[in-house]
Amino acid sequence: MSAKLEIPAIAGVPETHHRGAEDLPFVYFADGVKFQLLQYDIEGGLWVVRTIFEPGVTIQKHKHTGEVYAVTFSGAWKYHEYPETVNRAFSYLYEPAGSVHTLTTEIPGLDEPTDIWFAIRGANLNLGSDGSVESVLDAGRILKLYEDECAKAGYPKPQPICMHG
Repeated sequence: MSAKLEIPAIAGVPETHHRGAEDLPFVYFADGVKFQLLQYDIEGGLWVVRTIFEPGVTIQKHKHTGEVYAVTFSGAWKYHEYPETVNRAFSYLYEPAGSVHTLTTEIPGLDEPTDIWFAIRGANLNLGSDGSVESVLDAGRILKLYEDECAKAGYPKPQPICMHG
């Protein structure tokens, strides 16, 4: 006979936070790209997104001010600057701060969406063809974009996990 072990809540121990797959909607990010904001920390400069790219999409060249961690769930993608490295399902990629690249799903034979989880520290500096910064995307801006796109799509105000506030 086994007994059920009950562990009482301990004062001062932080609780976990959970969002199910259907709790946060995917919304428009750019043509052929939709995203889901999972977590943000404006003070700490962290944003975690799940992004789905249609085949044949290329996003603007950008520079990262902090490190990026990426896990690919399906599809394939690469950087124009590193065409020999193709990220496929269940691959993991680490990008150091200062990396500059152009993400693309222009992969021969790719006929399915590419689904990627990113944890990003700092900002993406979106670059023009001359290398100048055209726009900045950070935790605060991605939260505003997500809330705005959810409202446009008729979703209630989303509740991604918020740290520090």
